[in-house]
Order: sequence, then C-alpha cells, then structure tokens
Amino acid sequence: MRKGIILAGGKGSRLYPATEVTSKQLLPIFDKPMIYYPLSVLMLAGIREILIISTPEDTPRFEMLLKDGSELGLHISYMVQPKPEGLPHAFILAENFLAGYPCCLILGDNLFYGNDLTTLLRSASKQKEGAIIFACKVANPEKYGVITFDKANKPQKIIEKPTSPISRFAVPGLYFYDERVSAIAKTLVPSARGELEISDLNQKYLNMNELDVMFMKRGMAWMDMGTFESLLIASNFIETVQSRHGIKIACPEEIAYRMGFISSSELKELALQRHPEDYGKYLLDLLEEE
Repeated sequence: MRKGIILAGGKGSRLYPATEVTSKQLLPIFDKPMIYYPLSVLMLAGIREILIISTPEDTPRFEMLLKDGSELGLHISYMVQPKPEGLPHAFILAENFLAGYPCCLILGDNLFYGNDLTTLLRSASKQKEGAIIFACKVANPEKYGVITFDKANKPQKIIEKPTSPISRFAVPGLYFYDERVSAIAKTLVPSARGELEISDLNQKYLNMNELDVMFMKRGMAWMDMGTFESLLIASNFIETVQSRHGIKIACPEEIAYRMGFISSSELKELALQRHPEDYGKYLLDLLEEE
C-alpha cells in the first residue's frame, strides 16, 4: 500500500487579493476547486489513504470540503504546517502518518492530464524501492527544478531554478518515494532561503543510484497554477476539453466509482446530493450509460 500527501500550504501571495480570505488550493479551476485536481491524481494512482497538509487558517476549510473522504472510499486526514519550511519538511511532519509505508507527494497547485496518465501513475506506484520523479519538457525551465541527462538518458543532476538551464526538462510537483523518505528528509540542510529543498532530496536518491525518471509524453499536460495567468490558462483548458467531449476532468466521485472505491448505489446517493442540473446530473448520466 502506498500513502499520499497533498501539500496545500503557503500564502498564495502571487494571487493576492484573491487569496486574502481563502486558500489558493480552494480557488476554482473552471468548475471545481483546485485541490480536486491533485486529489484525483492520487486516486488514479490507486492511493486511498491521504494526508492534506495546510496552514492553521486553511486546514478547517479543506475539512469542510472533503471531510474524512469516506464518501469517496478514501481515508483523508489533515495536518497543520505552522510555517513554510520547504517541501521535504512534509515528510518529517508526516512521519507518523506514513508509518513506514512508501508514499506519493503532490503539490496542491499542480494539474496533470493525458490519456496515458493513469498508466504512468500506476507504474510509478508499483515500484517499491527508491524514488521516482517525472520529467516534462517546458519552454521556461528556469522557473522550475531542472534535471539533466547523459547520452543514455540517465539522470545526472537536479538544479533548482537555474539561471542558465542546460536542460529543458522540468520536474513537476509529483514525487514517489519509498519508506525511507522521512529519514532521508531529516538529513537535509536548509538552503540559502532557509527551507529544505525537494531538489536536494531527489539528489540524495540520485547519489544512491535509486532515482528513476519517467518522461511525460507528448499529449500529456502539466500546469503549475500559481499565477493569475496560469489560473486562466488552466480554467480555459478544462472548459475546452470538457465541453468538447462531454466529460468532467478530475471528478472525484466518478474516479472513485471507476476505480472500484465506491459502488453504483453509493455513486447514485452522491449524485442526488450534488447540484441536480449539472454536477449531479453528470454523475447520474454515468450510471445510465453503463
């Protein structure tokens, strides 16, 4: 069994004033709260035990939205991170939650989409040893952690936000680790900005020759929804795909049903609780189609 962590903290300062009274991860991406998108990724990976880490102010808001996850066949728990101390700090906070299990960490403002996404996620989730990160070719690698490769496509080095990137392969906010991750995170030293860096954690696994990289193929989309421009781009993308194909992307109820987490009768009950003219109707139509 693999456990999941959604890191949904931070102040969302780049999205002020929209984030003055709510979490960035609760802002809408077209028709759903942002956190539905990373939550759906964990569900597609077959992960059912999930920890959401957020701020003291925002944690109760996530609890109001997702509760304990039982209606989706999940077990969702919550933890407060008093102040930002870097992504690997999540593994130190979550040590008791992980309890020696492998895990997957996803950032609460990342969106993933693509036909082969589920296959990629399940393949990564099956690996029991070492760490797995993903590589996605981007036009602006200087904004992200960048990974370089040798001629045999083996990872060589991971550099956080390089000023002169020698690779266009960025590392998205989705990471799979084995049961040692909390212990390894404790060995990290804060960077110049005073936080633990996820690139340093990944480099540790790379130095041990226990880091695998999976490439996101053409036709797969990854978006970091941290600015007003990226919020608009992501919302337009979701609206375009959904209206063209008559589907809903990152619909947790549908994923829970298709993954076998809940039964058809449980899905029907959820549908009747949702908006009858849109969201609920979509869920009822799923049952009728089958």
